Amino acid sequence: MPRKLRIQYPGAMYHVMSRGDRREKIFLDDIDRQDFIKTLAEACQKTGWQVHAYCLMPNHYHVALETPEPNLVAGMAWLQSTYTIRLNHRHNNRPRLERAPQSPTGRGQWQRVFENRL
Repeated sequence: MPRKLRIQYPGAMYHVMSRGDRREKIFLDDIDRQDFIKTLAEACQKTGWQVHAYCLMPNHYHVALETPEPNLVAGMAWLQSTYTIRLNHRHNNRPRLERAPQSPTGRGQWQRVFENRL
């Protein structure tokens, strides 16, 4: 079942969170946490977001933020992809392709999966 569309409007307050794939760690050390905070600050500069609070756990994070413009979805897409690319580059995680399970139409799809080489 698809996720419901997120309602976006100017001045909205959100509690957002993201968890690692299969609940794997997304912060492996203090440098990763600093990189995430730096990337979050860049997202705030790009979007005008105001962060009111955040909590970084080993395999997920929580952020309470305010959006002066209705741009949460675009900003989160940038934040998530940028941090993931930086994390994978720093830890030399290489993408690999795997065949996904077949869909109801009988067609399998290729998907990129990052190997954890830590």
